[in-house]
Amino acid sequence: MRVTIKDIAAICGVSAGTVDRALNNRTGISEKTRNKVLKVAEEMNYQPDFTARSLVMGKTMTLGVVLFDLYNRSFAQLMNAIEQKARELGYFVYITLTDKNPENERTCIEYLVNRKVDGIILFTVNQGKEFDTYLSKFHTPIVTIFNYISSNWEYVGIRERQAMKEAVDYIVSKRYKQFVYVSPPLAYAGKSNIYTQEERFIGFMEGIQLNKALIPLVLKDADYLEKLKTYSFDPAEKTAIVCSTDLYALEVMNLLKERNIAIPEQAGVMGFDDIDMLKYISPRLTTVKYPIVQIGEKAVESIVNKIEGDAYISIPLLGHEIIRGESI
Repeated sequence: MRVTIKDIAAICGVSAGTVDRALNNRTGISEKTRNKVLKVAEEMNYQPDFTARSLVMGKTMTLGVVLFDLYNRSFAQLMNAIEQKARELGYFVYITLTDKNPENERTCIEYLVNRKVDGIILFTVNQGKEFDTYLSKFHTPIVTIFNYISSNWEYVGIRERQAMKEAVDYIVSKRYKQFVYVSPPLAYAGKSNIYTQEERFIGFMEGIQLNKALIPLVLKDADYLEKLKTYSFDPAEKTAIVCSTDLYALEVMNLLKERNIAIPEQAGVMGFDDIDMLKYISPRLTTVKYPIVQIGEKAVESIVNKIEGDAYISIPLLGHEIIRGESI
C-alpha cells in the first residue's frame, strides 16, 4: 500500500501540513521536527504522489517527444540531447515513435496530451491547415523541429536549402561533371510532410543550375540501389552521387565497393547529417554537418520558457558545415 503524507503525520504526531513543509523544505517548522519527519519518510520508503502534486502546481514537469523512429543515428543523438537538457531543467521526457505514419502520429500526440505533458517537441509527418487547426485545439505548447508546419508553431532547424547548395558548390570545385541525387522520401511529396527533404532537393537543383552542371539523374524510389547497379560510370567524366541522408550514402558506398568502383576517383559520394558512426567508415564520408545536439537543446529551452514564462525563445536557424571527408 502506498505511504501517504497522512501516514507519516500520524506516526510523527504532527499535522499533514507540517509533513508537507518538511518534505518540501519549507519554513514554519523546527529543525528537530523536520529531521524527525524526513527520518520517518525514509524508513517508510515514502514516494511523492506526482499526480497530486501536478494538480497543485498546474504542471507535471514532463515533456513529450514525437519522432519517426530511432533507426537513424541522428535521431538517437537528438533524443539523447533532449533528455539531458530536459533533466537539467527539472523535466522528465516521454518519447513516442510514429514510424512516419500520420495516423500513428496523431495517436501519439493525443497520448501525450492525455497524460498532461507540459509541452511537446514534434518532428511531424503531417501537414496542412487541417493539421494546424488540430494541434491548436489542445492548447499545449509545441515546438516543431526539422519539418515545418506553419508560423503558428515555434520552429528549430537549419538552412537546409543553403546547406545543399554549398555541398554542390564544393563537389563542382572537385571537378565532378555527372550528378546522381538519391532521396527516396521524395516519393512521398504531397502525401506527407517531407519539408527537410524537399528543401535539400531544392537546394541541390539550385546548386546544379547555378554551376551550369549537367541535368542530374534523380532517384526517388526505395529501389535506388537496384537502379544504381545499371548506371554506367564514365571514367572520363567523374560522377558525384549526392544523398539526402548519410544512411543512403553509406548504402551507396557499399554498393560501389561491391562493384569495384573506386571512391572517389570514379564516383564520389556526398551525405547529409554527419551521424556519429561515420568515424568508423572508410573512406570517410564527405557530408553536411548540422548541430543536432544544439537543435535538441534549443527546442527544450524554448518550450520550457513557454511553460514557465509564457513565451517561447525564438531560435534563429542554426548553422551548418561541409565536412571534407575522403569520398569526394
